Amino acid sequence: MSASVPHLFCFGLGYSAQRLAAAVAEAGGAVSGTSRSADQAAAGAERGYTMHVFDGSVGDPLWLKGATHVLLSVPPGPDGDPVLRSFGPVLADLPSLAWLGYLSTTGVYGNTDGAWVDETAALNPDVDRSQRRAQAEAGWQALAARHHLPLHIFRLAGIYGPGRNVLKQARAGKARRIIKPGHQFSRIHVDDIARVLEASIARPNTQTPGGAVYNVCDDEPAAPADVTSFACDLLGIDPPDPMPFDEAAKGMSPMGLSFWNDNRKVRNNRIKAELGVQLAYPTYRDGLRAIYASDFADPVE
Repeated sequence: MSASVPHLFCFGLGYSAQRLAAAVAEAGGAVSGTSRSADQAAAGAERGYTMHVFDGSVGDPLWLKGATHVLLSVPPGPDGDPVLRSFGPVLADLPSLAWLGYLSTTGVYGNTDGAWVDETAALNPDVDRSQRRAQAEAGWQALAARHHLPLHIFRLAGIYGPGRNVLKQARAGKARRIIKPGHQFSRIHVDDIARVLEASIARPNTQTPGGAVYNVCDDEPAAPADVTSFACDLLGIDPPDPMPFDEAAKGMSPMGLSFWNDNRKVRNNRIKAELGVQLAYPTYRDGLRAIYASDFADPVE
């Protein structure tokens, strides 16, 4: 990350946004943002960030004064996108704004029965949270088109990384090896999300009306059972017994079940061709090996 980000503001300084924030801070840029609770805000302040508590309804336009790059990662609720509602007009008139990024989800494509999708595919979200994301994307795109904002939408696949991975689940005895033939997920390591965002900041696309759109995923969609088996191999433990999906579904929450209702494979050609991104972890095996070497290489007790 170059020092070309004087001031990054993150709405929702969570797991993914923190990677970009750390890179900006390390390069000497200022970082500020919001969290949902005072405790989370205090944790950000300990890292040297200027933090604000945003509950989705009350915010101060002065928080954004001087911000040059703004990352949006607050999920929309039943009433829509709270940041768009509370800060859309402020961002539309922010003279210092050079880049605006929105973290969305590949869930907006819905189920394709295993077919590949790229950024030109039609949006067909089939669960509430993905429908809200599609509506939020449309809202931000409309604002960007009206006010010529430098909007970039990033549709993220399933996120994993340190502290949030199948290795941790397997070691705790909580991993499952669910078998649903033909079903695959796309994934992305959290550090590669930051890599894509940094590349976009370095080479912003300001020519696409309504904002540029990028799929953010690795090169190899895979069956969850294969990922679990690989994690167990790394840990040197026996994988859990295979469980047919129909049996596993009986104990799933509605949210957990919704992930399994969608079956699609996501192409990432655009981040490579347009942004020049080279993924650090192009497959789940690369990512899990790195996490294992960093966090799990001690013997299992």
